[in-house]
Amino acid sequence: MSLKKNEGKQNKAYKYRCYPSKLQKELINKTMGCARFIYNRMLSDRQFHYQQIGSDISLTPADYKEEHPWLCEVDSLALCNAQLNLNRAYKAFFEKKSAFPVFKKKGIHDSYTTNSVNNSIRITENGIKMPKLGIVKIKQHRPIGINETIKGATISKVAGKYFVSVLVECYDTPQLLNKNNISTDRVLGLDYSSAHLYIDSNGYRCDHNRYYKNSQKNLAKAQRRLSKKQLKSKNYQKQLLKVQRIHRKIANQRLDALHKISNQITNDYDVICFEDINLNAMKQCLKLGKNTSDNGFGILRTFVEYKAKNKGKYTVKVGKFFPSTKLCHCCGYKNKSITLSTREWTCPVCGTHHDRDYNAAMNIKKEGYRLLLQS
Repeated sequence: MSLKKNEGKQNKAYKYRCYPSKLQKELINKTMGCARFIYNRMLSDRQFHYQQIGSDISLTPADYKEEHPWLCEVDSLALCNAQLNLNRAYKAFFEKKSAFPVFKKKGIHDSYTTNSVNNSIRITENGIKMPKLGIVKIKQHRPIGINETIKGATISKVAGKYFVSVLVECYDTPQLLNKNNISTDRVLGLDYSSAHLYIDSNGYRCDHNRYYKNSQKNLAKAQRRLSKKQLKSKNYQKQLLKVQRIHRKIANQRLDALHKISNQITNDYDVICFEDINLNAMKQCLKLGKNTSDNGFGILRTFVEYKAKNKGKYTVKVGKFFPSTKLCHCCGYKNKSITLSTREWTCPVCGTHHDRDYNAAMNIKKEGYRLLLQS
């Protein structure tokens, strides 16, 4: 479940596994294809117009329905959301927040989003009512609250399985705790560790199960078989589905573990502090790509942030240039001679012997708590 805050309101997304019938699957796949087509065609036309004229052009899905009448067979709001996604991608590019928009591919971008108009999306006893599809069976493991209003839904296809994410709006914003009454015992500092998932300010080293590394043998075997199949043949598609399911299982195992860890952290502590490190850059420059991705610390930070917000608690990001490993957490002495290979060191001022990661977690805790009280 994800969370966003918007002027006193909250947007939550509930994700359910759905089981569409054969006809519903055909319509879902067709709608996904039409959404991809509109996105790619509008992107291509806008690029061409800019190259020829030197300015942008305003386009809508309705401009293509006369030339391609099969677009009228699917949900029109799915096509409108494809247009909005392209507009957001352009805006993010011009604001230098992301790269230039790329074309969507089948098998990678298999999803579409629609909106609820006049209660067109609603939960029923038998499933979820969707525009054009009717009632689709779902596994509703978590009920939607009485005071939550459905705003839209996204249907996605991952490794041959279908999911629906229901976006709801609610007003039950949790009351934040009084930060001045929080004791330091309820504050936790987390330091990223490549060998572990994290090391906290209590000295606890949380080990992760390295799901990707443990599944590499099976994954390599499946990928070798895939490489020997004729491209885009039926056997190729069957083997590709097996590879995708292995990847999906690895991701699900990691997410399940991170959800449990983040839930425990936010239950036990009122303030969680962590360093704002760039994990994507770390993957590239330190040759730790697989290990950093398998670690999942970035996902853990996201989970802790929204779960703490749901519980009225705080998360604090300490700046990436804060010298957490070089400072002595006892006396504040800064040791400038520490390198990446230095795992332990002794403070020449107070004589305290430090473990690098535990010392960094303690400094992150102290700095995060200070930043919280100043905010």
